[in-house]
Amino acid sequence: MADPTRADSEKTRAFDRFYADQAQRLVAIVYAVTGDVAEAEDAVQEAFARAWLRWDRLLAAGDPTPWVRTVAMRLAVSTWRKSRNRVRAHFRHGPPADLPGLAPDHVALVAALRKLKPEQRRVVVLHHLLDLPVEEVARETGSTRDAVRTRLVRARRALSTHLEESDTVPRQKRTTRYAPGQDRSVRPAEVPTHD
Repeated sequence: MADPTRADSEKTRAFDRFYADQAQRLVAIVYAVTGDVAEAEDAVQEAFARAWLRWDRLLAAGDPTPWVRTVAMRLAVSTWRKSRNRVRAHFRHGPPADLPGLAPDHVALVAALRKLKPEQRRVVVLHHLLDLPVEEVARETGSTRDAVRTRLVRARRALSTHLEESDTVPRQKRTTRYAPGQDRSVRPAEVPTHD
């Protein structure tokens, strides 16, 4: 007869390993969809709590990651719907300041993702950030493959436009530099300056 204490500790260790391997990645994914770190963390924590209650069944079914990811996404979307006043305040007063220390490219990408429609943002995150095939994105979102492809095309166009608009890198001025005693009738190559 198997020792129930040993089985429980193995179950706990397996869950702990799964949590350690996946939690940060899932928070990043949900954050990319919602644009709110706190909501992403809350949704992922709740999804893991629900996964623990079903852990044996989830393991028996295979990889529990898609289930936890789907639950976390749904919780995050549900939180959006329940907090309309907060969302209205967000639009009225602008998005919260981004976390300090983030790379400018990351900040620009998150800002551009925030401008997409939620269904477009979700398919972009699932397909491009998670590298899920279109068929799996369709299953997770409850859409058809054609709908996912259409959203991806539209989202890429919109992202391209938003990222071009946010391109705040100043263009370098170009000036002609001459060496001392150089004949100025012959133009040397232009040299970028940093004024």
